[in-house]
Amino acid sequence: MVLYFSATGNTEYVARELAKYLNDDVMDLRERIREKDYTPIYSDRPFVICFPVYVCEPPRFLTAYLKKTDLRGNRDMYFVPTSGGYSGVCDFVAHCLSLKKKKRYMGSVGFIMPRNYIASNAYPELDKAEIERRIRRADDEIQRSADSIMSGKKLKSRHVWLWEILVTLPFNPIWYHLCQGVKDFYATDKCISCGKCRQLCPLKVIELNDGKPVWRGRSCAHCMSCIQNCPVCAIEYGNKTQKKNRYYFKKYSYVLSEKNTTVSEAAK
Repeated sequence: MVLYFSATGNTEYVARELAKYLNDDVMDLRERIREKDYTPIYSDRPFVICFPVYVCEPPRFLTAYLKKTDLRGNRDMYFVPTSGGYSGVCDFVAHCLSLKKKKRYMGSVGFIMPRNYIASNAYPELDKAEIERRIRRADDEIQRSADSIMSGKKLKSRHVWLWEILVTLPFNPIWYHLCQGVKDFYATDKCISCGKCRQLCPLKVIELNDGKPVWRGRSCAHCMSCIQNCPVCAIEYGNKTQKKNRYYFKKYSYVLSEKNTTVSEAAK
């Protein structure tokens, strides 16, 4: 079974395409995470866990959820991180999670996808051509990854160096506390009170006040679900997101249609 969390569609696309090639079931974990639904999940086929990379590791809320949820049936676990180019210590965390779940770690395969984190000026925006290139390249790699999983092969994981572990794991809690708060999120007058941001937030930190979103608490994961999926681009983060393009995968789904058309024409 393919399990996934996706904020702006990158991971969802990879997960659903993998499930299609594997002829397997696929499950979106967002609602289960939101509602703290830890009922067991059963699969007689390997578990394939797909997730975006947040601050060089799997989303901490996703790791915490999987630790509490009984994954019954098949003992094999594969992991599929999607990132803007660096998967950090994801393989190490995935391996540790497999051991905790008493599963057999079968490696991971990473996909470099268009970057969606815009609440910082540290990451340059990708131009349209680069976004399209990354989507095409990921699409080319999905079937090869699915073939390896179907054959029961271990995936060749990226080597994680000790210094990465020693820097990332102790540092991330500090980073989350100091740099990923909610106070800088706000909705502009363009807000149409659709409530989509509240519906998508995996940690339920968004409330509606007179129909307008308000961010509460300190547990925000900066997944960008709210800001990137707003249908009228009404959500901003301080002064860091103004004039930045919004990204969600479906906005660029035409890339795959064009690619399939080109392949069909070449086959004639």
